[in-house]
Amino acid sequence: MEFRLTDEQYMVRESAEAFLADVSSTEQVRKAMLQASSYDPDVWQRLCNELYLQAITIPEEYGGLGMSYVYLAIVLEQMGRKLFCSPFLATTAFATNAVLLTASDEQKQQLLPAIAEGQTATLAWVGPQAARLSGTWDAAAITATWQATDTGYVLNGELSYVLDGDTAELLIIAAREAGSTGTEGISLFALPATTDGVMATWTPTMDQTRRQAKIKLSAVQVESNQCLGQAGQAWPKLKKTLALAKVALAAEQLGVASESLDLAVEYTLEREQFGRAIASYQAIKHKAADMKLKTEVARSAVYYAACIASEELDPQGDAVLASELEEAAAMAKGYCSDTVFYNAGSALQMFGGVGFTAEYDIQLYFKRAKASELYLGNGAAQRELIAAMLLDSENA
Repeated sequence: MEFRLTDEQYMVRESAEAFLADVSSTEQVRKAMLQASSYDPDVWQRLCNELYLQAITIPEEYGGLGMSYVYLAIVLEQMGRKLFCSPFLATTAFATNAVLLTASDEQKQQLLPAIAEGQTATLAWVGPQAARLSGTWDAAAITATWQATDTGYVLNGELSYVLDGDTAELLIIAAREAGSTGTEGISLFALPATTDGVMATWTPTMDQTRRQAKIKLSAVQVESNQCLGQAGQAWPKLKKTLALAKVALAAEQLGVASESLDLAVEYTLEREQFGRAIASYQAIKHKAADMKLKTEVARSAVYYAACIASEELDPQGDAVLASELEEAAAMAKGYCSDTVFYNAGSALQMFGGVGFTAEYDIQLYFKRAKASELYLGNGAAQRELIAAMLLDSENA
């Protein structure tokens, strides 16, 4: 396993960095936060047309670039640094992976080329009580239901915490067969957001740079070919999808943590107390050193997990045990969740009272840090998951 970026990967990082510097400045982020869609559609089209990053992990036979998951992690790290407002994470790390892992070849031929051309998509799977039902958001969090009909299925229920759910054009919906429990009876359905009976509502959250929504399904009729894979057998694939999403989110958290450190260092070099820059004080140096150490350890965890994820998605690659991917994903998400909140919180302290004001960007990074820490389970939840996997392996 290679832990150094290749020349091509450096080129992708530089291209993403240059593009984001042009379209995701402080002023542009604040403007996007206030838009009805919470992102600039013109910028999204530029991303899709100029860099084609939305298709980065889609295989070439479906119109994508066919790159490894490491490339996606590289791009998301840069997006985290700039707090890029877009449906990129929801589309690439959630919806695309769900289709890649679950759908038949015929369904992939129908769905993936549209995503590769810029269609926005998301995955909706947890019910309103997810946070209380499970700290790691497992199968018990799925509460929407499906029932078979003569022509297909009918869906009912509510789904919460859906990233970009009120603006996505394609919805991948997780629901369980009525009356089923646990991991049994879970299916994934692909349907246009305009389907009759689907109502998506924006849910205001602390993090204005990333939109979440609630989706209500009221007797939604779907055809049999809209069920991805075999009905009632989707949980193992959905579980892998969520592990891949954790890796992607951890990569973005790494970017947020890195930029929080850079902002703090820059500010402490400028701010003076008692005739000298506060960066010269030992307490500040120690805090910055701790932040740097955590960032570099987080980077190792992210790219190790991204390498494992690349093998999982590569049809020609070596087989990856589900537990190996889930363990690497939990390690990356757990450590990065702790790191991003530590770095953003420490940076806020370094800024002092002005850090809490709307005029300074660090408060935006702090909000993103807290929101992403909790999404898909915080550090404590990931460590509990790893402990459970280790216990299962010992008892096997």
